[in-house]
Amino acid sequence: MIWAVTRDVSDSFEQCQLTHVARVPIDVERARAQHDAYEWALVELGCTVRRIDAPQDLPDAVFIEDTAVVFPEAAVIARPGAEARQRETAAVREALRRFGMPMSNVAEPATLDGGDVLAIGRQVFIGSSTRTNATAVNQMRRFLRPLGYKVHVVPVEGCLHLKSAVTAVAPDTVLINGDYVPREAFAGLETIEVDPDEPAGANALLVGDVVVYASGFPKTRARLEDRGLRVRVVDVDELAKAEGGVTCCSLVFQT
Repeated sequence: MIWAVTRDVSDSFEQCQLTHVARVPIDVERARAQHDAYEWALVELGCTVRRIDAPQDLPDAVFIEDTAVVFPEAAVIARPGAEARQRETAAVREALRRFGMPMSNVAEPATLDGGDVLAIGRQVFIGSSTRTNATAVNQMRRFLRPLGYKVHVVPVEGCLHLKSAVTAVAPDTVLINGDYVPREAFAGLETIEVDPDEPAGANALLVGDVVVYASGFPKTRARLEDRGLRVRVVDVDELAKAEGGVTCCSLVFQT
């Protein structure tokens, strides 16, 4: 079974953390409508969705990906790099506990955002970003080595997270913006470059054999489709005003 754990859009969503985009007005109700449609897209692709409430004082809680990393064998509860977001993890830990999976916790002074972790097979790429530090990478190595995973560190520049710059769109293929991360870090994998006019278009969510992808990047979408990939388009432009993408709004995993 494929699960997708999501979280509500908070009433305080407009007060979200921002790093690489300018603050503009956000229509919270429109963001909620887009999030609802995103969840239904996951359902249509075979996911069972479980949504967690988001209280008023957690404006970024909808971006649940940053709070945990879920592998088939276990979950790692993150410690987000923005201190104001660290309170988001408690409810996510409790939600994942219901699945009966072993859990580890990233511990101080480490900081890790789940958006900096990309797992492809037994390879785990971790972005060295403003939100994820070297201590966290070392802890992740310790957690994952016994499970048979190999960790690779990837420098990230010019964007918030590793998954802002590169994501998996097939078991052996990544969608990448080589201006934000070094292409050589993904040697051995097939690559699809984002269109130069769409530098923010590298964020995609692979569910089964379908790529969930934002409608705002039609030129890059054409590149995906030209490579024979199935694409499910969703509108997330209101969520993107808070520096979010299609991977950010769910924890997708199989049991």
